[in-house]
Amino acid sequence: MKTFYLTDSGKIRDHNEDSVTILKNASDEYLLIVADGMGGHRAGEVASSLVVTHMGKRFSETSSVGSKLDAINWLKDNIDEINKEILDYTVENPESTGMGTTAVMALLTNDFLIFGNIGDSSGFVLKNGKLKKVTKDHTLVNLLVAAGDLTEEEAKYHPKRNVLMKALGSGESVELDIFEVETNVDGIFLCSDGLSNMLTKEQIEKVLADEELDIEEQIIKLIRKANARGGTDNISIAYLNKESGDEK
Repeated sequence: MKTFYLTDSGKIRDHNEDSVTILKNASDEYLLIVADGMGGHRAGEVASSLVVTHMGKRFSETSSVGSKLDAINWLKDNIDEINKEILDYTVENPESTGMGTTAVMALLTNDFLIFGNIGDSSGFVLKNGKLKKVTKDHTLVNLLVAAGDLTEEEAKYHPKRNVLMKALGSGESVELDIFEVETNVDGIFLCSDGLSNMLTKEQIEKVLADEELDIEEQIIKLIRKANARGGTDNISIAYLNKESGDEK
């Protein structure tokens, strides 16, 4: 396995509200996380870092996440705890009221691959050079597309395309979407919308297919490309690439 993650403030924002990490536990299980925070007074970066810190601590304490059902429950329980931590923080720090964060995660073991998602950060799998989006964005426009009120093309340029319908910290209870994927993929790719709003899936695939670049250079190149196209938001990427010869 090769893994690499990176976050960048972008060209417009004066600070970075994203948090990203890739973790590995004693059982060679991998957890990838991207969280995109929101809220004034730098509260967004507090919310996103709560996701990474909490999940990191729990994952490092866990020798194995267990069965697929155990793992799903583990993800959901931890997300519930993080949501409460964010709400508690806003009570203690009233100036941060309204803070929240997206969270997209991928959990890979020898037996299964599951994604968890809240918000509009994206989770993909890479297979045969093609990226396939696994997660579904919790945005107003996505809801309108699903209802048949907007086309995919109209959604891309809709003035309210960034309005979230779901985020950690937005209410007393949150529901983590879970997606189960076959493990025989070539890679796992997570990113915040600072990348996916700047580059098309095909543009990302082209960089990941460049065998002259190692994994770190590929991710750095993607961030540079997003910045070259405007860099209007913080940009975060977590990427796991199964090298040829790895067991599926």
